Amino acid sequence: MSGPTMNRVVADFTAESTGDKNVRLKDLRGKNVVIYFYPKDSTPGCTLEGQDFRDLHARFKRQNTLILGVSKDSIESHEKFKAKQKFSFDLLSDADGKLCEKFDVIREKNMYGRKFMGIERSTFLIDVDGKLRREWRKVKVKGHAEEVLGAVKEIGQ
Repeated sequence: MSGPTMNRVVADFTAESTGDKNVRLKDLRGKNVVIYFYPKDSTPGCTLEGQDFRDLHARFKRQNTLILGVSKDSIESHEKFKAKQKFSFDLLSDADGKLCEKFDVIREKNMYGRKFMGIERSTFLIDVDGKLRREWRKVKVKGHAEEVLGAVKEIGQ
């Protein structure tokens, strides 16, 4: 599996979201969409990444861009994480891993010598027409949200 193809329309999906709703990609046409995949709610790197997107949210919004965070955590976990960190964007629950598969973000990871399959921190920028314009894999948190904002500005509204 290789995930979505650059400059091609991303296949539609629907996912459960914070705010007691479902988000359907097709319904977001007309806006740029940043989808960032992260390993786990309330862990240091994931918290920092979310905070960075939160702090730049108004600037993304001015660029006609929605931000969506995705992990395999439950909606209940997402709601707590979102409230505690005051995120002004929604988090999608991918408990069954289908969205992770669609974007090909599951990789073998190694923590304290133990190998396991998990989400590789990755971000995707989808334009107003639903086409994938940029992707970042093996994301390092520091400066990432700012870099994504720069890419949004490059593709224009």
